[in-house]
Amino acid sequence: MKVARQTTLRDHTELRGVGVHSGLPVTLTLHPADADTGLRFVRTRLEGWEDREIPADMSAVTATEFATVLGDASGPLVSTAEHVLAALAGLGVDNAVVEIDGPEAPIMDGSAAPFVAAIDSVGLKTLDRPRRYIKVLKPVRVNGNGCSGELRPHSRGLRVETEIDFDHPLIGRQKFMLDLEPQAFRRELARARTFGFMRDVTKLWNAGYALGASFENTVVIAEDRVLNADGVRFPDEFVRHKAVDALGDLALAGAPLIGAYRSVRGGHKLNHAVVTALMSDPTAWTYTELEEPVRRPRGHADLGAGFAVPAYGPEVS
Repeated sequence: MKVARQTTLRDHTELRGVGVHSGLPVTLTLHPADADTGLRFVRTRLEGWEDREIPADMSAVTATEFATVLGDASGPLVSTAEHVLAALAGLGVDNAVVEIDGPEAPIMDGSAAPFVAAIDSVGLKTLDRPRRYIKVLKPVRVNGNGCSGELRPHSRGLRVETEIDFDHPLIGRQKFMLDLEPQAFRRELARARTFGFMRDVTKLWNAGYALGASFENTVVIAEDRVLNADGVRFPDEFVRHKAVDALGDLALAGAPLIGAYRSVRGGHKLNHAVVTALMSDPTAWTYTELEEPVRRPRGHADLGAGFAVPAYGPEVS
């Protein structure tokens, strides 16, 4: 059997933007990494501190209220990590170093698409080391506050199922399901943007959040319409973005998952709780390898089909 091999980037690639919550300018650089490095963040330009490196895994999560925040004993280091993690996971990048010179990853256009484009610009390199997966062996479920999340066995690869239910005429109840592979991620999820409600803006600003949000990086919803001039990219863009967030959070398991993840009215807090519950039960998972697919997409680095709460709104929809 020819097993799937690990990948990394062929070269470094850089993105510049602002943080959706901080409003601060930031540069994020994706670097290649050796086999078995995994995904890691390096925070630079820390006043009074040397550069700090942290693994992109659940042990580094320090907050999940409005975004996924990673840090170490010194405190939070990188906020809003979910979109770049979703792009790396969605395109099958196993090893990369994410260098960031500010407290928050750039929001770009509010989706994972700019990170996908950056990865495409340099391409992927296959490494001479088998890819190791985390295979879900039995269901693990977390319930609370009207939300539920579950990881269960699935025959091959990762399936993401998300469901939302908003008391709003433009959203209501939406469901989405995706069997993850690069082409499907590109086509169905990468362009889905974060969203928020106009009624919440003042409250968020007063709390120090959404200071960098704008019509250029957020789908803004009024009581009866979407305020962005270009409207929505998908009729169900809201639930699709929740799937993007879920994929980014699931990447913090530390290896690609083989299983099905279902989230109902969830968010970053729930996603993290389910991954933590899985990894805390050694009878619920095991490491394994998979056979390399016979047919592989051509063209892009590694080309990368539908369930989303506002990315910077409350955890309960």
